[in-house]
Amino acid sequence: MLNSKSLSNLLQSSHTDKLSEKLEKISVNEKIKLVRQAKGLTQESVAEKLGMSVTTYGDIERGDKDLKKSRLQEIADALDIKASELLDLTDKAVLNVCLNKKAGNDNKITVYFSSDGELEKLQMQLEMKDKELAMQQREINLLEQKIADQQKIIAFLENKT
Repeated sequence: MLNSKSLSNLLQSSHTDKLSEKLEKISVNEKIKLVRQAKGLTQESVAEKLGMSVTTYGDIERGDKDLKKSRLQEIADALDIKASELLDLTDKAVLNVCLNKKAGNDNKITVYFSSDGELEKLQMQLEMKDKELAMQQREINLLEQKIADQQKIIAFLENKT
């Protein structure tokens, strides 16, 4: 079974192909649990969103209950992801898995989902933002130079009088 600690250990290794292999081998119920934990949700909160008991929801995560398509869709909605992402949780569906080492919580993980198209779109947006920042920095440098020039003029005029 893949849990937060074993995923954390796997991510710290340099073998990303192992991550893909592990993610492909886990069952849908384990994927549901992984996503819930990654989003920082409790079984109680998800069960409440679904209108079911915590025991019933726990049975789903343990694989003790069979999932119908409609229930899988409800769970995906409660977890705010697409049902297809639960069925196809591989390294290609995971945009970013980062270990959250804040507040001494070394085992908390955050998973962001994205399709390949979304990833390319986000990369383009980042490139555009980087270009905007570079332009703004050039503008700041020019304005600082103008301020320095104005200060020299003021100092010159003050010395003349």
